[in-house]
Formats: sequence, C-alpha cells, structure tokens
Amino acid sequence: MSAPPTTQGEPIEGRRQLVEYLAAGSKPREQWRIGTEHEKFVFRLSDLRRLPYEGEGATIRGLLEGLATRHGWTPVEEAGKPIALTQGRASVTLEPGGQFELSGAPLETIHQTCDEVSRHLVECKDVCAGLGAGMLGLGFDPKWAREEVPWMPKGRYAIMRDYMRKKGRLGHDMMLRTCTVQVNLDYASEADMVRKFRVSLALQPVATALFANSPFRDGAPSGLLSTRSHVWTDTDPDRTGMLGFVFDEGFGFERYVDYICDVPMYFVYRGGRYLDFSGRSFRDFVAGRFNAEFGDVPRITDYVDHLTTAFPEVRLKKFLEMRGADGGPWKRICALPAFWVGLLYDDGALDAAWDLVSDWSVAEMEAMRADAPRLGLRTPFRKGSLQDVARRAVSIAVEGLRARRRMNRMGDSDETHFLNPLVEIAQSGVTPAELLLERFHGPWKGIVDPAYVEEAY
Repeated sequence: MSAPPTTQGEPIEGRRQLVEYLAAGSKPREQWRIGTEHEKFVFRLSDLRRLPYEGEGATIRGLLEGLATRHGWTPVEEAGKPIALTQGRASVTLEPGGQFELSGAPLETIHQTCDEVSRHLVECKDVCAGLGAGMLGLGFDPKWAREEVPWMPKGRYAIMRDYMRKKGRLGHDMMLRTCTVQVNLDYASEADMVRKFRVSLALQPVATALFANSPFRDGAPSGLLSTRSHVWTDTDPDRTGMLGFVFDEGFGFERYVDYICDVPMYFVYRGGRYLDFSGRSFRDFVAGRFNAEFGDVPRITDYVDHLTTAFPEVRLKKFLEMRGADGGPWKRICALPAFWVGLLYDDGALDAAWDLVSDWSVAEMEAMRADAPRLGLRTPFRKGSLQDVARRAVSIAVEGLRARRRMNRMGDSDETHFLNPLVEIAQSGVTPAELLLERFHGPWKGIVDPAYVEEAY
C-alpha cells in the first residue's frame, strides 16, 4: 500500500486530465523497466505471533527504525510515527496487519531486481536477528485468526477497515492475513497497453495456480490451494475481479478512467490526515461537489491515491500491475517478474501469448479465476486443464527472456534460469501449496508451526 502523498498536486479540471495521466505512462522500449513488489509476514520467534506496531519486545516500528539506522533507509512518518521507508526509488511500506512490503525501484533486468530483493532480505534478516523476529513467505497467514492480528496505525487503513464491513465477508482477511508478490511493467502506447492488459488479465489465473502457496487458515488446511486468491473473490465487488470490459472493442485509457470513476471512494488526504469519504462517488468528487466540505478542490494526487484503491487482478496506473500471485520463498520472488517480462516485453512472445488467449471468452476466464484458488493447475479448461495452458505460457516466457538476451554482470547467463521453478511446477502439475499439504499430513504431523522454520526467509 502507498504512503501518504508528499506534495499537494495540481487541481483536476476535467476528465481529460485523468486520461492524460495514464497516457503519460507510455514509454519507448528502451525506457521499459521492471518494478517488483513483495510482502512477507513478520513474526516473533518466541511464540510465532505477528508483530505489533509498537510495545514491548520485537515490533514493526523497531524493524523500520532498525532498517533506517543500520542500512540507510529514510523514514516516512504519519502522525509522528514511522510508517514507511524510502531509499532512492525503492520504498518499504506496511500492509494493514504489518505485512512488510518492498516496493522495488524500476530496474532494467531480472538480474538487477533479484539482486535488489536479495539485498533487502539480507538487511531484514540482519535487523530481525537483533529483534528476535522472523519473516514468513506464504500467501495467507497459516496460524493466526484475524482477531489476533494487530492493526497498523495508518489513517487510510482505519477508514478501509470500517468500510470493508459493509462489503464482502473477507475484506478484513484480505487486509490482515494475505501476502503477495507483484510486478509492475511498462507499455509503449495505448495500443500496447491494451494488448498487454488483455494478455496478462487472461493469464492471471495461470499465475495464481503456478504460485499457489497458501493452503492453510487458522492452523489447518483451508480446502484451498490459494486462500489468498479466494479471499479477493469476496472482498468488495465494486473494486475487484477480472474486468471483462478490458476485452471489449474500443477499450483504452478512457474506458479505464470511466471504470475508476465508478469505484467508490475511501478517503481524501488533506492537512496531514485522511478524511473519510468512503462510499462516495469519485465522479462527483472530481466534479467539485464536495469542495466546500473539505475546503479544497480535487487534485491529481487524489486521483493517484484513488487508483491504488481499485484491486482488480491486473491494475492500470502509469504501468500495468500483475496481482494474481501468492507470496512465496526467496527463489520464487524472482520467478514472478521473469514470467511476466518473458511474456510481455518481447514482441514475438507477446504475439504468441495473444494467440494463446485471443479466442477465450470472458466467461471462460471468469471460470478459471473462480476455480484456480481451489484446484490450481487441475482447473478444467476446454478439453484439458490449466496445466496445459501453464506449460505453454511458461514455454513462451522462456523464449521471450531468451530473445531479450539480458545477461548478468559476468556475461555468462541470461534471465531464463529465473523461470526454472515455474518450469518444474508446470511440468509436474503440483503446486507449492500441494507440497505444503504433503508435509502437513506427513512430517509436520498435522500442525503448521514447522512452516515458520521451513518457509521463513
């Protein structure tokens, strides 16, 4: 989740401005970058409980302050409390339950983004060692009920927490008990954005299955392979889902602006605090109908904030954000950007990926989205399964990375090896979640506690 805006932003004078903001994300190929984000649960080694923000013993605040003092991160404060960190173009932010997120800098290669992830995890391990804390790489909290997870002191989360009660049943689970890994990728033009949006949206259930890594809830099997992904199906129908309109003729920046204007508001940030505007029309807000109430006009920073409060499977900002994967271990963090860069950043691979999905109906994609959290790669699709699609998608991604020819610093390896974990999963048809369940019913003897050792960073 984003930190509070640091500048006020220019006034919004009309809808065209909102469209132009998205269009301004268009970049020539040589400026395309890779921005990787990943979240992890932080827990106390002594009792495996999630860390509170502050208090006695290991805390999230202590972790933030330790990274600042020991590793040169700059704190970002809200109401006098550190709630985020920055370092160059990278940032560390907090999810509502203290899930610790690295939002990586925009980088040129998977080699660089994997180096960045590794540096961050090494720094976190260093600070956690002194606190008596650890970090867990799963997509859903395996042990603790939502009532046992502490909330972080961020104004936007207090507003979201109250509003979530009025929508789906699982919104608080989403806020407190989920972790993901995501990648942000660029587009060259509106037409390029549309094609990449359609391909990535259609294939998002494949990513959900390949990265399914959250089969537990409340200390027992949940009956799902991606509990995290399932939670999103009952969070808030106004701002989640597969966005079937993306496949309509004429889709582009303007149609996405229409969608985002119809997503109900959460808040407005003014005077160093978040004002509760939950449930109100953003379209009315932009039209100036609430100006007297908060003593200002709508500004572009309000729009930037509002874009972050829509949660579809693929999200458009000034880049495309892939949102379908569970959090996982160190080696699979790098596989997620490798998968999507391989599919979307080489023309031949993008052509092949579009050929793969171009005749799929929205109903078929919705069915895959609904079934993948439960069935993983065994999800039925036409005369086969999602495993058949996954094998083809991973193969296309391998060829796309090979064609990119982005070598490591030694010049002896391209980016294809980052996909090795996905090649194995796609070929075997066995998701990471199913391997966790085997251990739960076998050597773990029906308890999830060993995950805090075997799946820790």
